[in-house]
Amino acid sequence: MAEFKVVVSDGARSYNVKVEGHHANSLIGKKIGDEVDGIFVSLPGYKLQITGGSDADGFVMRRDVPGISRRKILITKSVGFNPKDKGVRKRKTVCGNTITLNISQINMKVIKKGAKPIEELLKAVEKTEEKK
Repeated sequence: MAEFKVVVSDGARSYNVKVEGHHANSLIGKKIGDEVDGIFVSLPGYKLQITGGSDADGFVMRRDVPGISRRKILITKSVGFNPKDKGVRKRKTVCGNTITLNISQINMKVIKKGAKPIEELLKAVEKTEEKK
């Protein structure tokens, strides 16, 4: 079974949601930039966009690397590398742009808000998890 930690960003605040079961399985195969329904992360009525993530070993996902595998690419200042000097390039290992079972964290941002605020919906999820 797939299990992901999803970070949902809503402007100034971000919220952590644990997604597992059939909702997590429905995220497998999606790519960075794809829009998904908020029901997958306990936010009915919301529309979310996948903005990135990282795998179990901490390697970041990049939009410009197709596929599911890790690759060593030569990069300048961008996602996965922040050099101290100007003009420095480095070969770094990054993940592809497709969500697989190896991905542990997925970053998303809110595109369309639902009827209820996010705080209410996620507090209800936390209370049901505490009862278990």
